[in-house]
Amino acid sequence: MARKITLPLTKELAKTLHAGDQVLLTGTIYTSRDAGHKRMCESLAKGEALPFDPTDAVIYYVGPTPAKPGQVIGSAGPTTSGRMDAYAPTMMSVGARGMIGKGARLPEVVEAMKEHDGVYFGAIGGAGALLARCIKECELIAYEDLGAEALRKLYVEDMPLVVIIDSQGNNLYEDGRREYLEQRDSNH
Repeated sequence: MARKITLPLTKELAKTLHAGDQVLLTGTIYTSRDAGHKRMCESLAKGEALPFDPTDAVIYYVGPTPAKPGQVIGSAGPTTSGRMDAYAPTMMSVGARGMIGKGARLPEVVEAMKEHDGVYFGAIGGAGALLARCIKECELIAYEDLGAEALRKLYVEDMPLVVIIDSQGNNLYEDGRREYLEQRDSNH
């Protein structure tokens, strides 16, 4: 049974989520990929403000396709999260708490998650058209020159996600594999 979560992703809410939890996320999230993250981190290094308030924010690693007539957004499937690993600790240090993507994260990202009560949600790759149905509003807010990688503000309803890494550093990818191997070995 999926747990309904309403944003913002406060520290208190983040601490109640555990690796393996299925969630239906509702609220405002932001989109960015590596080019946008690089630009945001460069701005922060210069002492400049970000184009949105990162406090308790969730960032979806996505480069959506253009919307067709009558649609809010085009296909919006997750991109590989590892491309944002160089930037994720900095983003969490200024308040961003949640990340949505696919694939493994580096140990330094997991350490930053533990330090800042971050949560990494997994979205199903290859399901971009299905995920786009959860997106009810889409607004371009910065970096239009980056095209699909521009910074967007989305309003999502019941976006189906799985907690991959929780704020304690528990990792579904590692725990699930270990449990599988233990079960397999005990059956032989």
